[in-house]
Amino acid sequence: MAKVSVPVSLPEWLHGFLRKIKRTIVPKAPAPIDLSGDRDIEWAFICSRIPAKEGYLLDFGCGHGNLSMQAIQRGYEVLAVDLQAHRFLWDHPKLKIVAGDLLALNLPESSFDVILNCSTVEHVGLSGRYGVDVPETDGDLTAMSLMRRLLKPKGCMLMTIPCGRDAVIVPWHRVYGAKRLPRLLAGFEVLDEQYWVKRSDNRWQPSDKEAALNFFPTGHPAEGTKCSYALGCFVLSPKQTTGSNDS
Repeated sequence: MAKVSVPVSLPEWLHGFLRKIKRTIVPKAPAPIDLSGDRDIEWAFICSRIPAKEGYLLDFGCGHGNLSMQAIQRGYEVLAVDLQAHRFLWDHPKLKIVAGDLLALNLPESSFDVILNCSTVEHVGLSGRYGVDVPETDGDLTAMSLMRRLLKPKGCMLMTIPCGRDAVIVPWHRVYGAKRLPRLLAGFEVLDEQYWVKRSDNRWQPSDKEAALNFFPTGHPAEGTKCSYALGCFVLSPKQTTGSNDS
């Protein structure tokens, strides 16, 4: 026997009441966790810790120059470096922009009072993004070693990176956990560190280090901003060696 569906009209008040009961019984699934709001955390951390003094500052992975402007307002001359050429919507006599690979620029050692490394080093050496064709497994470690040498002995690096269980989310980024993070920080003293994770409602909240490094990162096949990870924020200084110059 064939089944016949007969539409039944319900009063609006009854329809609304039944819809409310359904939402209570079958709650709406939470939105997936992504990276929205990450720059709010990272930029706030870095801007609050740029020393207010004159000096020479490297903005590594400068993007469109948001942090370069903050540094200039603090009194610095800024070298803004990015693999890709970006058009800043402003200019300043204390700003120099270079489009190129930091590892190939042959900058003199002990040049910079401050280096900004905002969500950048985790991309170094990963192919498939930012025009990188030849992968370099330890490109991030090589870049950190170089920047340690570029800093003056009493200089500092302000860095933000993805944290969580160690992973490489190709082609987007690396994630630094209990194994890779110590290698990344080798040669530096950690003067300050701060960690953040996403709650189930997709909002960032402060975290302890253990929880952040145990966060399970996720990837996305088409959009990097739909990945997820914890955030690590650091103030670093090069470790001093015997005979180093204190200038």
